[in-house]
Amino acid sequence: MTTTTVAPESQAAATRPAPVQRQFVNFMFFRVDRAFRALDANAKADAKRELAEIVTRYQGPMFVLPYTTVGLKAGVDFMLWRIGYDLDPFQQMVADINRSVLGRYLDVPQSYLAMTKHSQYVDEHVHEGQEGRRLRIVPGKKPFLFVYPFVKTRDWYLLPMADRQRIMNEHIAIGHKYPRVKINTTYSFGLDDQDFVVAFEAEQPSEFLDLVQDLRETESSKYTLRDTPMYTCRRTTMEEILDSIG
Repeated sequence: MTTTTVAPESQAAATRPAPVQRQFVNFMFFRVDRAFRALDANAKADAKRELAEIVTRYQGPMFVLPYTTVGLKAGVDFMLWRIGYDLDPFQQMVADINRSVLGRYLDVPQSYLAMTKHSQYVDEHVHEGQEGRRLRIVPGKKPFLFVYPFVKTRDWYLLPMADRQRIMNEHIAIGHKYPRVKINTTYSFGLDDQDFVVAFEAEQPSEFLDLVQDLRETESSKYTLRDTPMYTCRRTTMEEILDSIG
């Protein structure tokens, strides 16, 4: 009988868990041209039905979560928060929207692209709904979402790691004072104009307002180059969004 010996390193590799795949994350904001409202009722109904079908079609290849911004921010009417593992469906979906009837009347004032990534400042703390040490986002459980791009100063990246960790410890401690506010931090280095895109889920806008005000008083705030524009978004259905655009 022949006995096969497995090297210790091979045994370790066999028992090592597979790495958690990172996600692509996109926040795409839409504005509806006023001309759409002048169409007759049947044409508008058909166009809305077509767009709703496109959004439903892409719920498999990715998460697609609709949010309304009507009346909450000038120049935008709704936002689609899209999360997936492959960029192709992201592009295919927008191509389908562009070819649709309603797509002729849609502008995209903002669209942020990012990816999930393990935070270098947080080792043990994992937020609810964030698996694999922040590599996977499970979104959409709270009614409000607050989204903005975030850019640090270059001086921040030149600080010694120990100093950055000390400053971030204070930042994280402030966040712990608001356990009902869930942060989703995604990374855009080289993919888009910002360093990060942050999206906070909350039950009430007041919780997020108080959190941001507290964060303004931390040392980390000195190293913020840009954190605007900020968007207040309310979780809803595509049907409600399409009904609200006229």
